[in-house]
Amino acid sequence: MDDALQQLTALVSRLPGLGPRSARRVVLHLMKHRETALQPLVAALGRVDSALRQCSVCGNLDTADPCRICTDPRRSADMLCVVADVADLWALERGRLFPGRYHVLGGTLSALDGVGPDDLNIGALVARVSGPPPIGEVVLAMNATLEGQTTAHYLAEQLGPTGARLTQLAHGMPVGGELDYLDEGTLAQALRLRRPVD
Repeated sequence: MDDALQQLTALVSRLPGLGPRSARRVVLHLMKHRETALQPLVAALGRVDSALRQCSVCGNLDTADPCRICTDPRRSADMLCVVADVADLWALERGRLFPGRYHVLGGTLSALDGVGPDDLNIGALVARVSGPPPIGEVVLAMNATLEGQTTAHYLAEQLGPTGARLTQLAHGMPVGGELDYLDEGTLAQALRLRRPVD
């Protein structure tokens, strides 16, 4: 294989979910379909590379600053959903379930990885919640991991004095989940957060 193709394959294999074999298949597909796959992909990557911005308000990635979510007048300005990174924001937006705005921390607290409060976008979060305009509810949408829950606890301490109502995503048994296939942590959380039958 040519050096340029090997380099392209190595770069593609670094993408999430792709290993060396998958990367070779992707590169081969791009080479076989240059006009319909490769050239449009190169053009789209170039446009995104030159236009991509980090939103100065929430931390989202978009081609506009502030991003389209922050400037959308249909979104509730008094609800804020805090996420660890942009991938979490995009996951929540896929379902278009949250009517408010977002705040991206840029990661989670992790003593093992050397990530402390000063490494995250926490100061800007506290300033946003303190207002103006006032934020009525802050949803802490952290992953159900040790780092995620540690971060949520720390944020609750920092945001407590603002007077905003603090909530977090429910954890437990997923819709369509079968008890036999769930791990003990998920089952324990589902039992702890049980609710009355309607």
